[in-house]
Formats: sequence, C-alpha cells, structure tokens
Amino acid sequence: MYDYYQCSSRDVLCVDLKSFFASVSCIEKGLNPLTTKLAVVGDTKRQGSVVLAATPPLKTLGIKTGSRLFEIPHRSDIYIINPSMLKYIQVSSEISAIALQYVAPEDFHQYSIDEFFMDITDSYHLFARSPYQMARILQQEIYNQTQIVSTIGIGSNPLLAKLSMDLEAKRTTEGVAEWRYHDVPRKLWDIEPLTEMWGINNRTEKKLNKKGIFSIGDLAHYPVEYLKRDFGIIGVDLHLHANGIDESVIRKPHVIKGKSYGKSQILMRDYQFHELKTVISEQIDEVFYRVREKNLYPTTIAFTVGYADGGGIHKQFTKKDYFTATMQVVSLIWRHLEEYAEINRLFRTVSVSFSNLRDSRIRQMSLFEAPEDMKREIVENYLDQLRRKYGKEIVIRASSLTNSGTIKLRKGLVAGHKG
Repeated sequence: MYDYYQCSSRDVLCVDLKSFFASVSCIEKGLNPLTTKLAVVGDTKRQGSVVLAATPPLKTLGIKTGSRLFEIPHRSDIYIINPSMLKYIQVSSEISAIALQYVAPEDFHQYSIDEFFMDITDSYHLFARSPYQMARILQQEIYNQTQIVSTIGIGSNPLLAKLSMDLEAKRTTEGVAEWRYHDVPRKLWDIEPLTEMWGINNRTEKKLNKKGIFSIGDLAHYPVEYLKRDFGIIGVDLHLHANGIDESVIRKPHVIKGKSYGKSQILMRDYQFHELKTVISEQIDEVFYRVREKNLYPTTIAFTVGYADGGGIHKQFTKKDYFTATMQVVSLIWRHLEEYAEINRLFRTVSVSFSNLRDSRIRQMSLFEAPEDMKREIVENYLDQLRRKYGKEIVIRASSLTNSGTIKLRKGLVAGHKG
C-alpha cells in the first residue's frame, strides 16, 4: 500500500463538453440537445459513414459514437447532419477562453476539442469557497455563454480528475464528482472490466486477465515487481494508476523524446484487397512529405490494416540507415500484405506511422544503396518544392484518380471532416 501523504495533492478539474459536436449542431439549429435526437456523421451521403457524435436521447436508442449511418433508424424525429468542424473549433476556443478567466495559461491543458484540464489549486479561492463550488461556477458560465452542458471531475491529480469525470460525474444529476486519495479503495478498486479504466485497452486487459487480474483492485494489489518484469515501465504505471497515483503537474508538461508522425483513416466504404495499395501510397506520401519538411527520415515504419468485420494486420519494419522514398516503403508493406492478408476479406481501416526519426542532412552514403532509391529520393524532393509552392494536391498519383483514391474526397476537409 502506498503512503498517500507522500503524494502531491492538488485541485485539478477535468472538464468534458457533453456530446459536444451534436450539442453545437443542435444549438445552431435552435434545438435543445437534451431533448433532440440528432447524430453527426462523417458524410450523410454514405451509408457506411461513422457517427461522430450523438445527443443523449439518441444514445438511449443504442446509437453512439462509432455506430454507422445505416444503423440509425429511419424516423422523422431523428436529425442526421454533416459535421461543421470550423464551428466546433470556434465554440471550443470560446469555452477555453472562459476557462482561462479562472486559471493561468500554464495551469490549463487542452486534452482534445471537447475536453480539458485545469489546475485550480492556486486560484479557486479567488472565485469560490471550494473546488466543488468552483466547478459549478465554471459549468454555469460555460452554459450561460454557449448553451453547452459540461461534466466535471475533481481530483487530487489529473488522473483522479479524469476518472471521477468518466466514472461518476457523467452519472450524477449535477454532472460533478470529486475523488481524493481516500476514495480510491471505495470508488476505484471495484471497477471491472479493466477497460473501464482510462488507459487500459483490450490487448492489455487480455494480458492482465491471464494473470488473474480482472478488477482494478486486483491490479492495485498485484506485486509491482512482476508487472514491471512483464510489462516494463508501463507495468509500473499501471500499478500506480490502479492506486490513484499520478505525479504529473499540468504546468510541467511532459517532454516527448521519441516523436513520431502518422496518419490513419476509417475508409468511407469497405475496400477490396487490391484497392488498399492506393490508400497506403497516399498515406505514406503525405507522412513522408511532413517528415521531409522537418529535415527528417524514419528508421521505423509501422502500419495497420483493419478488416471490415473485425481484426486486422499490424507490422513494424526497421532499417538501420533509414527509409528515404515512398515506393521503397509501399513495396515493403505490400509484400507483407500479399503474404499474410486474407485477400478475400474486406478492409475498413488503414494507418501508418514513422518513428525513430533522424536528421536527413546527416548521412553516410553506402556503396550498396540501390540507385533506384536514390533517384526516387531526388524526384520526391523536387516534388516537395512544387507542393510547397502550389499546394500539396498539385502533384498526385494517377491511382488517386480512381475509385479507390481518397485525396479528392478529402480535399478541403477540416480535421478529416467537412468544415
């Protein structure tokens, strides 16, 4: 058991904007998001489009984020609309400005477009008698200015604030919950399955289940030395988090040591195997352009393709002297897919990432380097000059003009969606 008296204890708020995309869209149409059944989908013209957000009344019908357009009942009282990303960004910025009236910028952290953290330890007493009252004041101010309903978790650290918001505040009438260290055994340890805990995915849950760990309490009491042996430093973090411990401080942001670049897509329809190569080529083209703009090259390439009916293939490749050209990577990935993919199945997701980046201006030439790769590298650098001057879409592959291409469909999108 950890000695909580040795842990830092602050007053942190985690603020979630309830059904944010759907709520903003309702308010734009003069509708009440608490009584209106409305779904925001990626593209209303495509039956396979993903539901990006749904109002609470629609969620009671089983429609939630991640559902598909064809799953929504055809009813006159259900609104189905395209996203308005520029409007969402505008409203999110307005709400962030409201929060910054109560804390210094260094005590504010924007976690996502609809969620943020505030460390009010040094400022709440200027506006309220307690952190709980401060949360209620902030809630009311956000609602008064934007009509957006929010839920707020209060904790002694960012982790407890996040957990109290996710696991309790959303279920309370006022939409506010407070978790302190002494609440951990009573409120956190009974939680199961493990994926209910922020930061634990299905893969990790399965590994923990094999060790007889099924609840957060089981994880909290499991010997930390065994978790470290089997999971590395992640195992130590799991043990600390299961005990409600998080020593991070918002005003001391985490410094990323191993930065990576990537792109992922949920395809707008099910793709056959032969169509995947076009999307993979487009993604690698785009990510390569981004890393070259930073004068970097990757030594590690990872990719994932997901089947439409679940599951998929993930693979990582590492090259000692780094990758320099798109087709060099595409060919490597495609050879692996031809060998291991179930080509008769349909595909729905594709993602690639570049990591372990090195400065492209510092390199040792090799007598054994393929001349074709050097030629491709030179050509791609010249193409970058054209993209820089005339826009990224000025030069595209001919395959992108076919039905399997996605560049034309994504042109003009904001955060992957219509503005």
